[in-house]
Amino acid sequence: MAPSGPGVRLLPNAITVLAMCSGLSAVHFANVGMWGAAIASIAAAAVFDGLDGRIARLLDATSKMGAELDSLADAISFGVAPALAIYLWKFEGNRAGWVIALIFAVCMVVRLARFNTLLEKEQPPFAKEFFVGVPAPAGGLLLLLPLIIEEQVRTDGWWNNSYVVGVWTVLVAMLLVSRIPTLSVKTVKVPPRWAALLLVVVGLLAAAIITYPLVALIIAMVAYLAHLPYSVRRYLWLSKHPEAWTVTGADRRAIKRAHGVAARRLGLRQPLRGRVAGAAMRAVRRPRRDATTSSSEMPASRANGSGRRSWRQIGLRRHDKP
Repeated sequence: MAPSGPGVRLLPNAITVLAMCSGLSAVHFANVGMWGAAIASIAAAAVFDGLDGRIARLLDATSKMGAELDSLADAISFGVAPALAIYLWKFEGNRAGWVIALIFAVCMVVRLARFNTLLEKEQPPFAKEFFVGVPAPAGGLLLLLPLIIEEQVRTDGWWNNSYVVGVWTVLVAMLLVSRIPTLSVKTVKVPPRWAALLLVVVGLLAAAIITYPLVALIIAMVAYLAHLPYSVRRYLWLSKHPEAWTVTGADRRAIKRAHGVAARRLGLRQPLRGRVAGAAMRAVRRPRRDATTSSSEMPASRANGSGRRSWRQIGLRRHDKP
């Protein structure tokens, strides 16, 4: 590949600047009460944030300046802008609300600083499939979920109660700085036979977003929260199976199936507590005798040992002699 020129290196950084401008525009729209435009601006910033890094890698135009600029843009677009939007929407003039907005903004900056330090540390091969904590774009949109619901339903409810919004803001801030592994969409690979179907699904999703943008955002945020248990389970499984670190797709599923079969074969069953499984083994189970029962009270057939059960009673088939 030919070395990238100055013009090519400018393209990813220009997209990052667009993301930062979108975040700052969200603050302006929130200040004048245009909540729908504020939500759209932060969603546009999330789209730009997903494009700049991918385009930089495709064009071999990554740079140290681009990485620093991306972090600053994320801090503004997904930390400062959503926090100010929530404050102006629900907590304007409230000191406690201002503190809650500050908590979210600080947690976002700390999350981005930790992300930059993790890039310099050596990680297991499977670690690139996960983020540590909720990433910045998802955190910014999650914070706006109560506002998105209010814009969609246009009625008051528990979702826009000031106490609920305050607790929700703190919870999202904790998810940002948590150690919960979350899936990275950048590493998802699709088999070639599913490419046509995926393009159709993307087209349908684009149509749904254009037609019902707020409903699409609500569904996306709820689905993102629902995927967290699966992400944690997947991370824990990969950390215990190094043989699956360098393989993907069908090979990784084959390893899971192999471990599942081995676990069932080596697993221990609970004791049968005196009972023997199987119809044939039930035939050899002798009835319990009372200590006071004498041998004279037993049937003659059992006393002389001739009380054997027939083959029909024990569930066996008799082979006919030729």
